Amino acid sequence: MQYDFTTVTRRFGMGSNKWDEMLRYHSEDQIPQDVVPFSVADMEFKTAPQISQGLKDFLDTSILGYANATETYKQVVCRWMYQQHGWKAKPEWILPSHGVIDAFFNAAKLYSEEDDGILLLTPVYYPMYYAAIVHNRKVVDCPLVENRDRYEIDFEDFERKAADPGTKVFILCSPHNPVGRVWTEEELRKLGQICNRHGVLVVSDEIHSDLVMPGHKHIVYASLGEEFQQNCLILTAPSKTFNLAGMQTSNVFIPNEQLRQIFFQELQKTYANPKCNILGYKACELAYTKGREWMESCIRVIHTNEELVRSFLAAHFPQIKVFPLEGTYLLWMDWRGLGVDYKELERINREEAFLFFDEGHIFGAQGQGYERWNLACPTACVQAALERMKAVYSKYGKDEG
Repeated sequence: MQYDFTTVTRRFGMGSNKWDEMLRYHSEDQIPQDVVPFSVADMEFKTAPQISQGLKDFLDTSILGYANATETYKQVVCRWMYQQHGWKAKPEWILPSHGVIDAFFNAAKLYSEEDDGILLLTPVYYPMYYAAIVHNRKVVDCPLVENRDRYEIDFEDFERKAADPGTKVFILCSPHNPVGRVWTEEELRKLGQICNRHGVLVVSDEIHSDLVMPGHKHIVYASLGEEFQQNCLILTAPSKTFNLAGMQTSNVFIPNEQLRQIFFQELQKTYANPKCNILGYKACELAYTKGREWMESCIRVIHTNEELVRSFLAAHFPQIKVFPLEGTYLLWMDWRGLGVDYKELERINREEAFLFFDEGHIFGAQGQGYERWNLACPTACVQAALERMKAVYSKYGKDEG
């Protein structure tokens, strides 16, 4: 089946912050039709037709009343985890969450005390810092190490920080946002053994787990073995894979019954009768039963976009270091070789080149001078962006092509 990955839907005034943010720099009529924002991690693709048509059919035949997750829904989610990743999860392990961010915020609060440490592999998805800060926990920063064009974990530093009695929770970003790593089984096992040894709970955000590029394989953290499974939460959602973030539906797998009861009791305090919304449940079910072909086509487009950016920058801007995209649709790039201050870089990109990335510094101090490019968009928009970049930076003597 052929899918539409070329149509651009301009989302000004529709509640999309990343689209409306562009209006801080340009009026709507000044923004060319082939400009899309490359910042916040949702897609600029039309919804998979199996999902949009399925929701229309559901609306024609259903009542939009109160609804909890059904047993069928939970079975579908578990079947997806097994077929996609080989992990045999049980339906009773699933608790609802309106989003993965909500889930790891709750986990940081529930499984630690004030002034305890929340361990992070940095630079990392910025809400993970806030999960510690807003609950008066300490951010325990374990910087990833650049080894040529690849980020690696400093296991000695990680163990030293995990061994601190005040470190209680490790929020794992897997695949890693923003650096694009898909952690290997060996890496995950080393991390898990350290956490188990020192009594640190692993909260594994695996929202990007389906979006893995050719040649790489995602390993569900809990699939490493029973001792790992009993000391973790696994956070998943269809929102990144199928661009369903607005449906506010994600799944929290907690195999350990005691940990699960703690989490559920907190949900009851916060929401009284915790659930997601009826259309969110249905959209997830449709995605996981009918969306695989669309997903695979989408990954091919993302991979094409990565190769286009990589080859163009190599030819015209070899000063920019592009890290391999193993997973996610978020390309991590080091622009410091251009010799432009990171604030001036942001200004040139947004005001002159109509390039709206997520600035690297929002992911932590290590990201200063870096950019994160959301590649989940029509290839023509990527090509147009590269041509604008070439034209603008030639004025600054930065194009070596």
